[in-house]
Amino acid sequence: MDAKELFLAQHGAVQSLAVGGNPASAAERAFGGLSDDQMRVRPREDLNSLAWLMWHIARAEDIMVNLLVAGRSQVFDDAWAKRLGVARRDFGIGMTSPEVTELTRAVDLAALREYRDAVGRRTREIVSGFKDGDWAGELTAASVGKAAAEGAFGGRAEQMTKVFTGRPRTAVLSGIALFHPAGHLGEAVTVRSAGGFGTGI
Repeated sequence: MDAKELFLAQHGAVQSLAVGGNPASAAERAFGGLSDDQMRVRPREDLNSLAWLMWHIARAEDIMVNLLVAGRSQVFDDAWAKRLGVARRDFGIGMTSPEVTELTRAVDLAALREYRDAVGRRTREIVSGFKDGDWAGELTAASVGKAAAEGAFGGRAEQMTKVFTGRPRTAVLSGIALFHPAGHLGEAVTVRSAGGFGTGI
């Protein structure tokens, strides 16, 4: 198994069945079999909703993989913003609890599931086309600056620009498309359990 095959196998484990082909994926267990009302539950003030988690995972992957790693446009555009019912262009870092609650209330969940899948498919398309040399290199100041200019980092543009400039492309790719969703899907188990609708496992 080469690096590309390994990445795609691991990526499939944090995607829906429709994207990754894995019926027992962590994403299926976390977000499957739930009503819209359950997706919007915040069981405690210190917990996010499942809807917010899905939005955050999708936005982070869209921004980081497309703008920073691949140097191409995001899946997200004005049409998606309208469909989702969310005006924010960032991925939620530093959001206040009331902001999490408002996004949870406002987001269109059918559109969100479609958007999450579209982002996952784009990542797989990008990595499937990688040649050996595409794994190398670092994030450039220009690509990070472009993301900041598009509102990707919200009010933390200066801080995040410093954090990401010069980072290895492979570290960002694996971190944001594999480890980041895996961590939040673990959080989703806690939300489901605290909400009283099972752990999904």
